[in-house]
Amino acid sequence: MHGPVLSGWLLVSLCGATGAYCLLRTRDGAARERGAAQAEALMGFGMAAMALPAAVLTPPGWAWLVYVVVFGAAALHAAARAGKGAHHLHHLIGSLAMVYMALAMAPGMSHGAGSGHAGHGAGAGGSAGGVPLLTGVLLAYYAVYVLRSAGRLIPPASGVTVGAGAAAVGGAGWGRRPELALACRLAMGTAMFAMLLTL
Repeated sequence: MHGPVLSGWLLVSLCGATGAYCLLRTRDGAARERGAAQAEALMGFGMAAMALPAAVLTPPGWAWLVYVVVFGAAALHAAARAGKGAHHLHHLIGSLAMVYMALAMAPGMSHGAGSGHAGHGAGAGGSAGGVPLLTGVLLAYYAVYVLRSAGRLIPPASGVTVGAGAAAVGGAGWGRRPELALACRLAMGTAMFAMLLTL
């Protein structure tokens, strides 16, 4: 995830802010909604940590094992609920993608680079140990996911007045704003696509 420093910091900011908002959402809603928000917060903070520029932090070799364990457990949790809705299936794919990226960046997995972290990204001169076909499938999935999410954010043409819309927005807490939750998912999908591009 560690190409140019600026793009790394942009990903850290985007994913960190998304994780923080998802954490805020865990205080409201039904148990199912809070569970989804917890999974998204974990994903956001995990992606932010993974995107830290190598010039700022080069993690120890065992850090990638922590990613694998944490997101492997998240994948098992999502797999147990995958039959209950498409959103759980998306969490499963996201968690497995995080495991895949952690393995691809782990020391010894990169091709021609001394460290998966420092040798990863466009500016490193090396390439991570990703499997091109699997990376391509994940890129295609996230491209479709981002486009669909962006389409759902476009408001439909309706006869709702500005006053009624403002009242609806004003009456909703930050954790109960579906358009913000969707925007966060769109942001994380875009960030995941960007991170996969560097493999």
